[in-house]
Amino acid sequence: MSAPIAVALDGPDLVTIVGWASAVGPHVSTLKVGLETYLRDGGAAVHAVRQAAPDCALFLDLKLHDIPNTVAGGARSVAHLAPDYLTVHASGGAAMIRAAVDALPETRITAVTVLTSMSENDLDAVGLRGPAIDAVRRLAALAVGAGARAIVCSPQEVAAVRQEVGSGVVLITPGVRPDPSSGGDDQARVATPEQALADGADLLVIGRPITAAADVEQAARALAHRLSESR
Repeated sequence: MSAPIAVALDGPDLVTIVGWASAVGPHVSTLKVGLETYLRDGGAAVHAVRQAAPDCALFLDLKLHDIPNTVAGGARSVAHLAPDYLTVHASGGAAMIRAAVDALPETRITAVTVLTSMSENDLDAVGLRGPAIDAVRRLAALAVGAGARAIVCSPQEVAAVRQEVGSGVVLITPGVRPDPSSGGDDQARVATPEQALADGADLLVIGRPITAAADVEQAARALAHRLSESR
């Protein structure tokens, strides 16, 4: 059984991305095509990743955030790619989330609550009423009420979000660091993969700890084995 990991495929070119997808595909459940890759390579990246790892789910992480009509149009524009997950920002509001849900009913519209790069001070600076755990809970409840079937939150809030939204919603956690001593890069609210899963996460987004490894395939295999041993 593949590990509940979505590998973030953010790299310098499509050849590199496809190489990573092929290497990690046998060990993880999901591959994530994000903004950097999609803006450069478009739908070709999705097709290439799917060919390289056909057994993996496809997570299209575009974080749509605009008026409802524009977000609906954006969602429809990627319908031919049939992503398993498509992200929108929960802060865009219920009508915007519902527009994406209605536009792509077969896709899990995935609402991003508060970016894991944001600290409590950052929330204050942008006027988002915190602390982070309260802001995340509010946004998660709003998104699920609008039809979102997956939520992105940091591992530090995942237990509270699980309590808020129940068992039928997929909880996805970036900010996962297998080695906490290595630091969080630009992530502010982090935890180990074991802790995130224990607190209720369904899918762990992991990028650089795998893709920056000297042996990408070995890094994915080792982490998948580590998680299987801990569950």
